[in-house]
Order: sequence, then C-alpha cells, then structure tokens
Amino acid sequence: MARIAYNAADAAAFKANRHVTEDSLAAWQAAVIRHLDPQPGMRVLDLGSGTGSWARAFTTWLPDAEIVAVEPSAAMRDHSVFAPVLAGDAAHIPLPDGSVDAVWLSTVIHHIPDLPAAAHELRRVLRPGASVLIRSGFAGRPERISLFRYFPEAIAVLDTFPSIADVEAAFGAADFTLVAVEQIPELTATSLGEVVASLRREAHTLLQLIDDDAYAAGLRRLHQAAQVDSGPVIDALDLLVLR
Repeated sequence: MARIAYNAADAAAFKANRHVTEDSLAAWQAAVIRHLDPQPGMRVLDLGSGTGSWARAFTTWLPDAEIVAVEPSAAMRDHSVFAPVLAGDAAHIPLPDGSVDAVWLSTVIHHIPDLPAAAHELRRVLRPGASVLIRSGFAGRPERISLFRYFPEAIAVLDTFPSIADVEAAFGAADFTLVAVEQIPELTATSLGEVVASLRREAHTLLQLIDDDAYAAGLRRLHQAAQVDSGPVIDALDLLVLR
C-alpha cells in the first residue's frame, strides 16, 4: 500500500496546492527533453500521475508523443486534469510488454512498497534502451527543500523514503543503470506569505506523517519567517535517470 490512502479531500488539496509554476515547468521541460531525446510517436508513461498536471504538461512538451497516465488512487483519478487515466500501480501496469519508450515518476517513488518488483514491472513494459525519469526528494537530501526549514521534524519522515542508493540497487536488479542525477531548481512561491496562504497539510505526505504538535510548531515558524522574509521560495528536487 502507498503511505497515504488518498481520499477525495487529499486529492482536492493536492490538486490545489501541488502545482508547479510555469518558470519551474520550463526547467523540468528542458531536463526531460535533454534526457529523453523525443521522437515522433513515442509513448511516455506517467506512472502515479496523481491529479494529472505532469501528464498535461507532457502533452505540450512532446506534442508528437502519446502520453499514458496510470494512477492507483480513485480519488486522484476523479480529480485529474488529464484524461483518460488508467487504474494501476507500479507492480501492476496495465500495458503490454515492450510498449513504452519512457517512464516519468514524480514524487511517487516513496509510495511504492516493493521497489524491486516495480523495477521489474517497468522493465517488462519498457522497450530496450528506454529511460525512467524519477523526480523526488530522497532520504538524506533535505538541504534544498525549504519545507524542512520550518518543519524540521519532517526530515525524519524523509529519511524513511528510498535513498538514491536504494533506487539504484533496486533498479540494478532489473538491469537498469543509473546514468544521471541532477537537482532541478523550482520557484515554489513568490514569497513565504504565498506559502502561508496556500499551504494545505493534506497535500504533503511529509506533513501528514508528522504529529499535530510538530505541524503546529512548524506553522508558527513559517508564519514568523513570513513576517521578515519577502523573497521568492526556491526549492530543488532530484531527477534520477535510469536506462
């Protein structure tokens, strides 16, 4: 099971709160195109597509590609801005063998309970030489994620996520090789005041999995910081590329 059994309220919060700005999408677009070498007619799988914002972006970035979205949560599928979305998960991808040219996983790797099984299932659906692109925060790498400045208790949750070494080992058992690791900067918000106004706990696994006292303390830190810090909020998540 995933760490969070997303219900309708969680999915609505995710849809409202976990979007990426246009400037940040441009940075991710450049990274995706650099690593995928897009070809007309290629099929890209968005695995764990959530509310569909990334699948929708891919249709713009790769207009000659077929984008296939797969999401295990019925609530997320119901709130998706991309259609259609297939029901499935990392261990049960509803696609034929050798039918996919690339896979995108965004902030989903920590929800996969059996990484080796997922890696073998991805190997099954991918064509030879195809790429897996994983966007996430990883255990032991909190430094460039601003959330942890105000909710340091959430670092203990992050450290239960897979590490880059864990992903490399699990995928290596399915004959994947880690070929790139890079951090992509994101404009999360124009100011901490914007973060305060829009933050919804239900949208963040890391915040759902700390206790109420820790969450309340983090909110106090965030509100205090927003009174004095007016600059933009820049984060960076890791991109792993495996083939």
